[in-house]
Amino acid sequence: MLNVNITESAQEYLAGLLEKQNCEGIGIRMFVSDPGTPKAETCIAYSRPGEHDEEDLVVEYEKFKGYYEQRSIPFLDDAKVDFAEDKFGGQLTIRAPNSRLPNINDDSPVEDKVNYLLYNEINPSLASHGGVVSLAEMSEGFAVLEFGGGCQGCSAVDLTLKEGVEKTLMEKIPELKGVRDVTDHTDTSNAYM
Repeated sequence: MLNVNITESAQEYLAGLLEKQNCEGIGIRMFVSDPGTPKAETCIAYSRPGEHDEEDLVVEYEKFKGYYEQRSIPFLDDAKVDFAEDKFGGQLTIRAPNSRLPNINDDSPVEDKVNYLLYNEINPSLASHGGVVSLAEMSEGFAVLEFGGGCQGCSAVDLTLKEGVEKTLMEKIPELKGVRDVTDHTDTSNAYM
């Protein structure tokens, strides 16, 4: 269930922007990039006819349609879009308090499960050495990881990857095929030795 509040003033402002696009049937699309991670960003974009994803949730507003990315819906819970006029014209604000919070269950995409474990279980232990690991991408069922901070160039990174990160991810996410490291470990300037 979608729980996003687009205030009347925000709807008026968005309708005005859409009208300027001179495109019949244009709407908005709302989604969260990197949901459930500290890098999460809540975005509103134009959605021309045929540009939205077939799985998007469609909401009819008075003057336009809103398309909501299915994967983002749990992270948009309690989101609020508002527009406040000021002497410079005004400002559209988006507050999505749950966009950075992990929100996973058994049906969540593998990418969300990997990010959840990286940010909530693995990175806190790597932080003691000034290290961090992030998901660069999912590729053919493999989590492609990139190490940073004290882990980049560290002589123990192979052990950390195999005995720590990969072991944890594979035990807790059985559908994951494996883990790959794409970090350039020749840069040892910040390495924890």
